[in-house]
Amino acid sequence: LPRLVREFVAQNNTSQIKHVIQILSQEFALSQHPHSRKGGLIGLAACSIALGKDSGLYLKELIEPVLTCFNDADSRLRYYACEALYNIVKVARGSVLPHFNVLFDGLSKLAADPDPNVKSGSELLDRLLKDIVTESNQFDLVGFIPLLRERIYSNNQYARQFIISWILVLESVPDINLLDYLPEILDGLFQILGDNSKEIRKMCEVALGEFLKEIKKNPFSVKFAEMANILVIHCQAADDLIQLTAMCWMREFIQLAGRVMLPYSSGILTAVLPCLSYDDRKKNIKEVANVCNQSLMKLVIPEDDEMDEAKPSVTVPAEPASEESLSRPEAVTTGESQNGLDVTLNQPLFFPRSCERIQVTLNLDGIVQVLDYHLSDTSIGMMTRIAVLKWLYHLYIKTPRKMFRHTDSLFPILLRTLSDESDEVILKDLELLAEIASSPAGQTEEGHGPSDVRPGPVELHVPARAGQLSSSTTKGLECSPSTPTMNSYFYKFMINLLKRFSSERKLLETRGAFIIRQLCLLLNAENIFHSMADILLREEDLKFASTMVHTLNTILLTSSELFQLRNQLKDLKTPESRNLFCCLYRSWCHNPVTTVSLCFLTQNYKHAYDLIQKFGDLEVTVDFLTEVDKLVQLIECPIFTYLRLQLLDVKNNPYLIKALYGLLMLLPQSSAFQLLSHRLQCVPNPELMQTTDNTKPSTGFKRTAASNIDYTELLQHFEKVQNKHLEARHQRAGRAEQLDRRVVL
Repeated sequence: LPRLVREFVAQNNTSQIKHVIQILSQEFALSQHPHSRKGGLIGLAACSIALGKDSGLYLKELIEPVLTCFNDADSRLRYYACEALYNIVKVARGSVLPHFNVLFDGLSKLAADPDPNVKSGSELLDRLLKDIVTESNQFDLVGFIPLLRERIYSNNQYARQFIISWILVLESVPDINLLDYLPEILDGLFQILGDNSKEIRKMCEVALGEFLKEIKKNPFSVKFAEMANILVIHCQAADDLIQLTAMCWMREFIQLAGRVMLPYSSGILTAVLPCLSYDDRKKNIKEVANVCNQSLMKLVIPEDDEMDEAKPSVTVPAEPASEESLSRPEAVTTGESQNGLDVTLNQPLFFPRSCERIQVTLNLDGIVQVLDYHLSDTSIGMMTRIAVLKWLYHLYIKTPRKMFRHTDSLFPILLRTLSDESDEVILKDLELLAEIASSPAGQTEEGHGPSDVRPGPVELHVPARAGQLSSSTTKGLECSPSTPTMNSYFYKFMINLLKRFSSERKLLETRGAFIIRQLCLLLNAENIFHSMADILLREEDLKFASTMVHTLNTILLTSSELFQLRNQLKDLKTPESRNLFCCLYRSWCHNPVTTVSLCFLTQNYKHAYDLIQKFGDLEVTVDFLTEVDKLVQLIECPIFTYLRLQLLDVKNNPYLIKALYGLLMLLPQSSAFQLLSHRLQCVPNPELMQTTDNTKPSTGFKRTAASNIDYTELLQHFEKVQNKHLEARHQRAGRAEQLDRRVVL
């Protein structure tokens, strides 16, 4: 047969050559008899060898019958087919490349063949074909990619190994740019990364690693946006290796592509945020996720707030980050991965080349939806909730105008978050609420103010931001660039905060003081106390009003954060301080003992004495005596040092001494009684206490500063409020008595 074919070649008799190949194919290789098929395969290989370099002219006729035999049920015959094709390819070399797809398709099937001999033969053929592709510069990558994309989803281990080996080969060829087609096969590669075989996983890791190196070297040609969707999906994979690898890719994409990734922020956050709460078993994933989160946050810029849908998008230069900037030390955070939102991504954007510019629109609605979901999910870990609050705070700083469109929907969940178990979560929540309450973008004139606005005018004073925050508190926190003014959300915040304290008394007991003290650092303390006192003045639940006033009074008298406010009230030198005193007094009347303590703080000793005289008309309960006891203890604290020193000046402070004796007379013979009694025994010359009401203070006494306060009217207001409390107690007692009767009946 070879001699006959060589003669035909010498005579250039192509028709006879084709005739011989046709007979070998139709009558032998495709025969029904197995021995004939074997003979046909051997004949076709011999024919190819005889043709030599001319075999390229007849490759289609030579290859097709051999490939058909790859599907033969007889393993021996499949081996002969593999051997025949090896000889055909070895002779033709580069001429087989136009037929590469059919050869690859056949080989991919043999790679999973159950017979070891067939598999061994296919491996030899595979190596030969790889050598040919590596040597040639005529490989049709465009035509091959669809087949590769189809085969990469095979679940067979041997087929997967075969696919990965080819990807590694194609990556290594300088003339073949597989990176351009990475979006076509990236999803399949991540699927293979989850294979049960360690060897296949390792091969896939190497392939993905090579691609990532190539991306870092030449980011200008990478279609980042086309692959963002794929990474978002695999960043949420249950397999740790897939998730870690995808997260590492995501980190590099964000840092290399920059704002190109912004349209995919909602999907990225859906994948990244749950990872921030992972425990130490997934420490690597957690750390990479944290870098992704921080890097993505930095991409949001103030210019994003200036865009409207009708306006052109922000354009930024397409300058990828350098490799030096890829690894930044970020704070490590830690819980549980949860997918709860469908990730809807925008149209793919291609990374621009050279001097092109890109248009990027921040999809704020999608981001807020994701953040809202993760903050509402009670099963989400602490570090994830903290990250969500940081994101919201960052967005209110960078894009306040757009964010205030979402404030009405976010406000309820932010208030609920104040009941969180973690102090750190509450601190971040308060920081965010303070920013909402003080940002100029929150004014009702903007058209997005709160529906629950204040029913009357109020004096809200604008503090200096630096004066509100101590250095120890602001350390490590982002400071708001907003003008430190109280917007229309401030009063809404105060109303809803008090409502929450009213409905959730445990929150008031355990975290109330902590929350109010922190707010006094973040906002203006005078504004907070002024507004809360104003709201409590109209509170219908008198018992809550009394409890809340007691809490506020304790904070006012004991918190270091309120040192300046106490000094302001102690002197009452300005109209503003007197106005604040009157506002506080009217609400403080809900609690008689706190009203006296406020008079002590403001050095209104005569009025304190007048109030104590009224206590004889009140119902003295155990709770009332307990509060008097606490006030006595408080008088011994450093806060009232000035008051104790004024006891030395008996002549100018007669009503102070009378007021303290009044408290002493109210107390039973208890430890507080003994404490106050011992204190009063230290007052020099007790006989000098005898004085008339028209005693005039010396020039050193400061009472002239508050001369325009109508204390008679304040006293009448106190009596009126106490009568309301008395009626309420009688009503509660009556209801309790009726309930007891029903139980008895």
